[in-house]
Amino acid sequence: MNERIKNKLAILPDQPGCYLMKDRQGTIIYVGKAKILKNRVRSYFTGSHDGKTQRLVSEIEDFEYIITSSNIEALILEINLIKKHDPKYNVMLKDDKTYPYIKLTHERHPKLITTRKVKRDRGKYFGPYPNVQAANETKKLLDRIYPLRKCSTLPDRVCLYYHLGQCLAPCVNEVKEETYKEIVDDISRFLNGGYKEIKQELTKKMEDAAENLEFERAKEYRDQIINIETTMEKQKITMNDFTDRDVFGFAVDKGWMCVQVFFIRQGKLIERDVSLFPFYDEPEEEFLSFLGQFYLMPNHFKPKEVLLPEKVDSDLANQLLETKVIQPKRGQKRELIKLAEKNAAVALKEKFALIERDEERTIKAVENLGEAMGIYTPHRIEAFDNSNIQGTNPVSAMVVFVDGKPEKKEYRKYKIKTVQGPDDYESMREVVRRRYGRALREELPLPDLIIIDGGKGQIEAARDILENELGLTIPLAGLAKDEKHKTSQLLSGNPLEIVPLARNSQEFYLLQRIQDEVHRFAITFHRQLRGKNAFQSMLDDIAGIGPKRKKQLLRHFGSMKKMKEAPIEEFLELGIPQASAKALKEKLDAQ
Repeated sequence: MNERIKNKLAILPDQPGCYLMKDRQGTIIYVGKAKILKNRVRSYFTGSHDGKTQRLVSEIEDFEYIITSSNIEALILEINLIKKHDPKYNVMLKDDKTYPYIKLTHERHPKLITTRKVKRDRGKYFGPYPNVQAANETKKLLDRIYPLRKCSTLPDRVCLYYHLGQCLAPCVNEVKEETYKEIVDDISRFLNGGYKEIKQELTKKMEDAAENLEFERAKEYRDQIINIETTMEKQKITMNDFTDRDVFGFAVDKGWMCVQVFFIRQGKLIERDVSLFPFYDEPEEEFLSFLGQFYLMPNHFKPKEVLLPEKVDSDLANQLLETKVIQPKRGQKRELIKLAEKNAAVALKEKFALIERDEERTIKAVENLGEAMGIYTPHRIEAFDNSNIQGTNPVSAMVVFVDGKPEKKEYRKYKIKTVQGPDDYESMREVVRRRYGRALREELPLPDLIIIDGGKGQIEAARDILENELGLTIPLAGLAKDEKHKTSQLLSGNPLEIVPLARNSQEFYLLQRIQDEVHRFAITFHRQLRGKNAFQSMLDDIAGIGPKRKKQLLRHFGSMKKMKEAPIEEFLELGIPQASAKALKEKLDAQ
């Protein structure tokens, strides 16, 4: 514990609020809330902790806090701070948990669609459906039963759906508004839980058709009844009141939490959601934080009822969700919560061994690598590789690994701009200058370790830019390959020395993954660029094809192979002059 932290701990207030833990670069790595800030924050730096909490504490170099007037304010602030800063040690629900709806459009000729966006457009929305397949199957069923239009714009002739009896063909027929109103009312009744009534009506129509010897019509009704049974009645009914509700249960073990959510829609258990994550606070507090993130995201459906375990603070949950929160002590609802908790415990037990293996392969490998190199644990590693063929289309690529896992959204590609010919040293100097010059200007996170896929010359070129031009002292290492082009040695230090790593260690396997990934990324980019340039160079020296038409041909065909296979008429349809199209076709055929 450093002196700054000691001084701050001594003056912490005994009030509710949020605290933000920072690493040595000032990056926020964890956000928490507390009823009493003084007690909660001090607990991190006293007593014993499990391995993952020790890992968090070992990275804390500073912290700050925000006082709130109540516990619920602290909880809401914590959720907003997590969303804003995305700290690596917090559970963060990355996706928006938006589910599809079935929509009846408000148009002269309405149609049925599935959508994830709810708009104020006077359309009728039904759902949401946590099970996407169930939504699609239900829509397909309704498409077969009710003949609404399927096309986006009305064509000038009837389509296949009309011949199948699944469209009234408003493109050529006059369809009365009363007809549409009857269909819309039936669909609304169906989706609001009245499909059994619809099924009974279809059964009556089937029987009447059979009595009148209209066997084809009776067969159509029979097929519709079968579709309803297979689509709507295969889901187990759990409640009889047709109320939409979510049922939560959670289990904890060895510092990990598993949350199971059962989605009940119109009395049916139709889907579940499973979340598994490490936690650093009291289990009930972490669960409330999870609950807030779960429902405060945009477009997330909030049901009429939320069922929670008894151990959760119901007052906080009520204020947070602003919907009916129930903590049943007996009966069917209590059994649902127990079932969710049982599923959570089983999932946690089954996956824990896999999680430990994954940690061994990633986080522990990163820690061991830092220890072998004599540096801080390199949580963020950035690796570079150059690619060119005899100096043509020189490029470089950078990949990012965070705690031993690729962070693909932060990968970057670079076209070499200032270097002529195949000069790997100058190419590396340019790319390192561009990358970390920008990082300094825009205050982007800096890596704990930079890896160069190359030898001593490229490593020293990168070091010169980092230390002498940019004034950065970031640990630098290089990966050398053997005669079989496999990862052979790790070079580090100043002067450069071989870092002793066992070939069968997880840290050596991590370096292999990094080297393979950056090489793959650079080669792929180089091939794309080379193929694009070859495509465009093919179009050079052809009269009538300038820069705009080159781009047009590139967008339309995408590759020389497709362009070569195309008939000359296709070029003419794009507006290419006949003489130019003929010259281009001759040039392509000569290849």
